[in-house]
Amino acid sequence: MRSVPTILHLDMDAFYASAEQASKPSLRGKAVIVGGLGPRGVVATASYEARAFGVHSAMPMAQARRLAPNAACLVPRFGLYRQISEQVMGLLRELSPLVEPLSLDEAFVDLEAGGAAWDEESARLTGARLRADIRAVTGLTGSVGLAASKMLAKIASEQGKPDGLVVIRPGTERALLGPMPVRTLPGVGPATGDHLRRAGITTVDDLAEAGEDELVRLLGKAHGHALHAMALARDERPVVAEREAKSVSVEDTYDVDIHDRMRVGLEVQHLAERCVRRLRDAGLSGRTIQLKVRRYDFSTLTRSETLRGPTDDPAVVREAAARLLDAVDTTGGVRLLGVGVSGLADYTQEDLFAQARLGAGEAEGEPGPVGRATGGTAGGGGEEAAGAAVGEEHREAAESARRTAGDIADEPPAPAEHVWRAGHDVRHSEHGHGWVQGSGLGRVTVRFETPDSAPGRVRTFRTDDPCLEPADPLPLVTPTPQASSDPARRPKSRSGAGVGEDTSSP
Repeated sequence: MRSVPTILHLDMDAFYASAEQASKPSLRGKAVIVGGLGPRGVVATASYEARAFGVHSAMPMAQARRLAPNAACLVPRFGLYRQISEQVMGLLRELSPLVEPLSLDEAFVDLEAGGAAWDEESARLTGARLRADIRAVTGLTGSVGLAASKMLAKIASEQGKPDGLVVIRPGTERALLGPMPVRTLPGVGPATGDHLRRAGITTVDDLAEAGEDELVRLLGKAHGHALHAMALARDERPVVAEREAKSVSVEDTYDVDIHDRMRVGLEVQHLAERCVRRLRDAGLSGRTIQLKVRRYDFSTLTRSETLRGPTDDPAVVREAAARLLDAVDTTGGVRLLGVGVSGLADYTQEDLFAQARLGAGEAEGEPGPVGRATGGTAGGGGEEAAGAAVGEEHREAAESARRTAGDIADEPPAPAEHVWRAGHDVRHSEHGHGWVQGSGLGRVTVRFETPDSAPGRVRTFRTDDPCLEPADPLPLVTPTPQASSDPARRPKSRSGAGVGEDTSSP
């Protein structure tokens, strides 16, 4: 482990909700909840105003509405979030070639690799300037942690929330970690925490004192070794700039269980097409087609079929997914469906229609445990990223909520069906740009405002009003001063390093 705190962890503050507040003037300073709005919807993230009522990520949306009845509940707009994320990641890459994104709103940076920092003072100054840059470029805030390892940098950023910077000085790690609960460490979720508590282990100090042999006895060899090392503040994982994708997948959770077999088949076909679009967007193809079915009783079945070569052909993926579905009993109803492709490559192989037919005999599957949603593109470092998280199972639940919400709501509503989802952008031929506040009973309520306007007026229309159509999100308006990421405003030498205004720990 290095001797200077030059590993930086950035975590944007209440990212989705903050982006919605910045985009919608009428919501600034008010409680905002982003997630799935159906009966089975879950919270992806909540603004700090909503968190004051007890709302948190991965909470059922129905419970969140009861806790904060006046909060604005919106479906996600991942197109906007991706745009902002690209701006933030661009700022990080100006600091170092070693940037390891964990999600749209979170990343590690090795400041030594880019020469942005070489000691505590220069690291602190770089972290403070990064926060200022992010605010100047996006109008949003992020929390920064600096330490000598990824695990500790992550813990530091969590301590700095919201909108703060915390430095953990090398040599102080054990004293800082000791009194913290075991759940602080990555990989210690509710089940492991309860198991350790029953053994009388509740703090990180308790873990260290228990010893490696006892932890191996309690948790198994791999987990016991890893947890003991973390309790001693040992983390040698490097910041990895590129992480190879292992799979691409999409999932939908349905508000009401699907019983009709033909409807189930149509949903699988639609998911297969969406999965292929994501494959092609990423410039990838894959050999193994996977189907996931969560049934009415929460039992989850997975089936897979491996082709003789990689494909990004929607017809091949549709046919394979349909064959896999034939082997699954959906009697009683289906609450979740997913289609994925793994065994990824950056090329395709010819005559894959024939390969798909030949590969039919290779299908295999086994019942799987009830699992979390894993829609979207899963990075090969996803497990490592989760391992770096504080409050591991909470983070996984939050990611599940985000991805599930995204699969339900990421695509713009189809004008022909007049589906208007709360939070999505619209344009009216007379009133201009606005966003949907709600819809039902043949009516849709729209607030007309833009990121740089005053809070706008609310109007109600028929859902089939020909003057109303879906629109793309408008870019956020940011402050005019130039961000300090300008190289001319950075320290030119070690003698120019200054001390920031934020906190160190302990």
